[in-house]
Amino acid sequence: MEGLTFGSKTIKLGLSCLLHLQQKLKKAELKGSVWSKCPLFSDIAEADRPALLKCLGGTRKCFKKNGFVFKTGGKAEALGVVLSGAVQVLRQDYWGNRLLVDRVEPGGVFSEAFSCLGGGLLPVSVQTLEDSEILLINCRKIFTTCSPACAFHATMTRNLALILAEKAVVLTRRLTHVTQPSTREKLLSFLSEQARLAGGNSFDIPFSRQELADYLAVDRSAMSGVISKLKADKLLSCRRNHFELLSNR
Repeated sequence: MEGLTFGSKTIKLGLSCLLHLQQKLKKAELKGSVWSKCPLFSDIAEADRPALLKCLGGTRKCFKKNGFVFKTGGKAEALGVVLSGAVQVLRQDYWGNRLLVDRVEPGGVFSEAFSCLGGGLLPVSVQTLEDSEILLINCRKIFTTCSPACAFHATMTRNLALILAEKAVVLTRRLTHVTQPSTREKLLSFLSEQARLAGGNSFDIPFSRQELADYLAVDRSAMSGVISKLKADKLLSCRRNHFELLSNR
C-alpha cells in the first residue's frame, strides 16, 4: 500500500509539473502574440527581436494591481508597451477629480508622446488595472542610430509616427464626445461611435461604468440616471459593458 500511495503521489506531482509547464508555455505564447500585434514592432521579424531589444535597452518590469508605472510630475523618459495585464492613463486635478485619458491592453503603447518630447514632467499618471508586465523603452534610442547602423530604427520611427497619428485621431474623436452640451448627448455620441466601429448596433465597450464616467468627464450617478432614462425610452438596452442601441429615437 505504501508503494502504491507513493506512486500515486509521484503521478500527482508529475501532473502538477505538467500543468505548471503548460501555464508557462501559454504565457510565452501570449508574449509572442503581444509582439505580433503591437504596432510599434510592425514589420520587424521575429528573429530580430532579441537584437532589437538589446539595441534599444528595453527593460521588462512587473507591477501589482493598482500600482503606478508612472506618476504625475515624474520625468517623461520612456514609453511603455503592455505585455500582460492592462493600464489606465489618468489626469487628476488638485482636488482629486480624475479624468480617464486612455485604457491600454496587451500590445498597446502608452506615454509615447511625452517620451518623444523628453525631459519634461508628466501631466498624467499610468496605473495598472491588474497585475501587469510592462516593457519600457527610452524613446530617444529609437531615433538614435547604432554604430553599425541597423534597420530597426527606421522601421520603428515610422511605426511610432503612425501610432502618434492614430492617437491624435482618437483624441479628436473623444473631444467630439466630451464637448457635447449634456451628459445624455456625451453618452449618445460615444455609443454611436462604438456602434459604428463595431459595425452593428450590439457591442461591448472597453470600460466599466466608473471608467466610462471618467472617460466622458461626467458624474457617474448622473450618467447612470441618463442610462436608466434611455432604457425606459427604449433607446438602448444594456447589461454591464454590453450595449444594444434601439431605433426608437
